[in-house]
Amino acid sequence: MSVLDVSSVTVGYGGITAITDITIAVDAGQIVTVIGPNGAGKSTLLNAIMGMLPSRGTIRFNGQNLAAEPIAARVGDGMSLVPEKRELFATMSVQDNLRLGFYRNRAQGKRAAQAALDDIYDLFPRLSERRRQDAGTLSGGERQMLAMGRALMARPCLLMLDEPSLGLAPLIVRDIFRTITALRQTGVAILLIEQNARAALQVADHAYVLETGRITLQGDSATLAADSRIVEMYLGRASPPMGG
Repeated sequence: MSVLDVSSVTVGYGGITAITDITIAVDAGQIVTVIGPNGAGKSTLLNAIMGMLPSRGTIRFNGQNLAAEPIAARVGDGMSLVPEKRELFATMSVQDNLRLGFYRNRAQGKRAAQAALDDIYDLFPRLSERRRQDAGTLSGGERQMLAMGRALMARPCLLMLDEPSLGLAPLIVRDIFRTITALRQTGVAILLIEQNARAALQVADHAYVLETGRITLQGDSATLAADSRIVEMYLGRASPPMGG
């Protein structure tokens, strides 16, 4: 059974239909990416899954229909979203931002919170070095690490990432995508929304192409990366792999 099943989902607001009849699935331990141009509806899809936008169709999470589930309940069920704008608390320390991510699990106690924090510092050693700095003083790459770390503090079974490479230097992008790849080993399912199609296809197991609100192509990532239309529209000239 898939962790996430989105079936025939349509989202409209302001009199405009943003996405139409979208069907995607994400399994445990799988990285699934949705690529496409700006304005295609990629962020709208994530916001609908998270419950921030009303939708028609069916969204199932671990087999449960989320039709009546508010955002807080979806987070409590094990769903985490790292938004494009990262939305950190700039005047709070790195460590306090991370601790906020554990808030819904606080009943598990201080030891569990510390264990989660230690896991994040193992994953992102730079955050450990900056733990006492205010989040607002971090570089763009460090802020992205912190946003991901805070989401992972909730121990999600589904992590949704909205444009994690946005505004970052190429070397930092490589670090971020190496971390995304490493997360696969933890069993967490990842839904990756990304304009950097090359990077996304290199780390993902399965990919969907979203254009003007509709899925126009899907398949395993290696197959899509070799598709002449995808190469022409999204990949351009060859470049070294993310691990190179």
